[in-house]
Amino acid sequence: MDIRLENVGIAVRDLEATIAFFTDLGLTVLGRDTVSGEWADTAVGLDGNHARIAMLQTPDGHGRLELFEYLHPDAIETEPTLPNEIGMHRVAFAVDDIDEALAIAARHGCFPLRGVADYQGVYKLSYVRGPSGIIVMLAQALQPDRSGESA
Repeated sequence: MDIRLENVGIAVRDLEATIAFFTDLGLTVLGRDTVSGEWADTAVGLDGNHARIAMLQTPDGHGRLELFEYLHPDAIETEPTLPNEIGMHRVAFAVDDIDEALAIAARHGCFPLRGVADYQGVYKLSYVRGPSGIIVMLAQALQPDRSGESA
């Protein structure tokens, strides 16, 4: 059996603000839609499921995020996820300039949980609290990969 990762889905409180954050970081919007009906109820497991969605893609064409803003049933607010909680809690991006990425995040009111770390001279990385409380890891490679280019 072949398997590949299709996308990561994230429920958000404000679709437009979240799209603006991720597109400013360099992702592009592949499409938008509003989904509802029996097929959506069955797939998601919620009766009366009705959501606005957007599919975003990384510039390399390999990574995709599907963002959902629920219209029905009402979205359930939760406490922001902590890095040590069980379950999915972050999405990570390789960036070529972490300072620029952090400046973009700051323009959206999104800041590092603590700061920028240096992982053994290999990566500079930071966890940022993004829109709707999403934890976004930004990592800049400090050493070239085998092909001589930065990862």
